[in-house]
This record gives sequence, C-alpha cells and structure tokens, in this order.
Amino acid sequence: MASASTAFTSLPLIDVSGLYSDKSSDRIAVADRLGKAAREVGFFYVTGHRVDGEMRARLLDQTKRFFAQPVERKMDVYIGNSTNHRGYVPEGEEVLVGGKRDKKEALDLGRDLPADHADVVAGTPMIGPNQWPELDGFREDITAYYDAVFELGRRLLTGFALALGKEEGFFQRFVTRPPSQLRLLHYPFDATAEDVQGFGAHTDYECFTLLLPTAPGLEVMNGEGAWVDVPLVPDAFVVNIGDMMEVWTNGQFVATSHRVRKVQEERYSFPLFFACDYDTVVAPLDELIAPGDAPRFEPIRAGEHLFAQTVQSFTYLRERLARGEIVLPKNAKALSSFGQAARHDAPTGKAGHG
Repeated sequence: MASASTAFTSLPLIDVSGLYSDKSSDRIAVADRLGKAAREVGFFYVTGHRVDGEMRARLLDQTKRFFAQPVERKMDVYIGNSTNHRGYVPEGEEVLVGGKRDKKEALDLGRDLPADHADVVAGTPMIGPNQWPELDGFREDITAYYDAVFELGRRLLTGFALALGKEEGFFQRFVTRPPSQLRLLHYPFDATAEDVQGFGAHTDYECFTLLLPTAPGLEVMNGEGAWVDVPLVPDAFVVNIGDMMEVWTNGQFVATSHRVRKVQEERYSFPLFFACDYDTVVAPLDELIAPGDAPRFEPIRAGEHLFAQTVQSFTYLRERLARGEIVLPKNAKALSSFGQAARHDAPTGKAGHG
C-alpha cells in the first residue's frame, strides 16, 4: 500500500470478524490492518461485520418511502424547525463554496434523547429528539439500523485503540452520549448530470464514518491530489477517518478528502458519523508526539468543532447566526481546514458531511 503522501489508487478491504473473537490475537491482527489503512489511506472497506442484510434492506425500503413523498410532506419535518439539527434537508439547503447548489436531499437523525435529559435541558447543540416522519415502522427500522451500525463503530474503536498501542477500551469512555448523526441521503436521477457535483469535497468532522452506499459516485483524494474512484463492494461498509481521529493521532491517521461526483443514476447513501461526546477535549496523544517536537494540532472540543462546521454549512443555521440567535464557538475553524483538498489548496465546496 502506498503512503498517504503518494498516489494510492484503491482502498484496502478489511475483514473485521476477528474483532468479535474471544482471542486477543484475532483482535490484534485486525487492529494492525485497521491501523495500516488509517495511516496510509484514511479510507477502507469493512466486511465481516454483523449488520445483517435484512436490516439493511429495511433501511433502504423505508428511505425510499420517505423520499418518494411530496415535498410538502417531507417539509413537515424540515430541519429548520428543529432546535438540535434533526430533520429533512431539502436540495440546496447545504450550499457549496461559491453558492453552488448541492444535488441531494437528506433526512438527518441521531440518538433520541428526551426533553428532560440533562444535556437537552442544558441546551447542548446537536443533542435531543429526532423529528420522525409519520410512516409505519419507519422509526423502528431506522433505530434498529442505527443501533447496529453504532455497535460496529464501537468495535472499530477498540481496533483503533489497539492499533495505537492503547488498551482496547481506551476510547470507550468518550462515547457515552455522542452526537453521532445518521444521514439518509438521496441523490436523484439526473440524465444530464455526467459531470455535475453531487456533494463537494470535504472531510468528516467526527472520529470516523461508516458509510453504506447503493450506487457508485464516491471519490477520495490521494496524497498527490488525484481523485480515486470507490466502487461498490457487496456487503461492505466504507469507513473513513475523520477530523477528530486525525487530531488525536497527531496526524498519523489521515482524514481523507472525499466527494460525490457523476451521479448518473438514482443513489442512496447512509453515513453514520461516529462522534465522541460533545464536551470531549481532543488533543494529540503524548506518545504520538516525537521528542522535541510540538504537537501538530491544538486541542479541540469535539462537539464545538462539529457545531461550528455545521453552522457554516447550512442555510438555516447561517441565517440564525446572522440574526444573533446562535454564535460560533471561540476559535472555530473555517470550513475545509482538514484533508488533502485543504493541503493542496483545491476548490473544495465543503458543505457539511455526507
């Protein structure tokens, strides 16, 4: 596998079934492969997981039902009606750099927390209840999928800990009630869209992402600034490192820029953005800083980074910001601060994540 600073041309495929093994040697073997992929590419396929096919099929069926509704029905759960960034995202709500319209619609969901939960009462951004559409079985099927993929994310987190020389549970204390978002994404069919941007180049703001796509279109940028296609692999998730894991590892793990291009067929995509708890202060681990060197990153409060990037990406939030209803956290980073696209000074059109 080529270094992240060179032109890798494909993504590694990792069977993670060993992470479920009682044998530590099996778990360590998978962790070694995860660490290699995270350092050298920042993107990889995952097979051997336990998110079964019937659950994935129900997710797709329910998603198709939702997006097939008239726009006015979908707008019943418009994200702008939410106080915690949950709900329907119509096409154009996420605006790319230069004002380009984003060719997708979405339903953004997360872990439901009741109104009397301490984090909700405290007004913690990105935390709280979902807006659920009134479709039979929708909430149950989507929640079951969320729980299964989140559990897969926990397994990967143990592997990343081992890959960094930590004990398996090192990161688990940071994921007790994270704002981990599940997006149901729909890229409509457009026969004229041979070279139309479906979603601009970006990195993901959280620790890592578990993506289930239904059609081609995803591309990742290698270390030389070239775009590499990510073809579909049956029964596989696509996993990519996010900003927080790049910071934690002092840049050893790579948050790789990616985009959706050339959407020539109807496409659905399901990323779960695996976050750590909102108030987690993420800073480079001491042992990953070479003696005599300064850390490559300043400490970042994980939730504040996520919130700041989201505010800068969504029209309704930028309008709230302009009216003084919300404020950006201090030291908020500008969009496109991570990833190869930023390092190559490429036009990214970063518009959130998905």
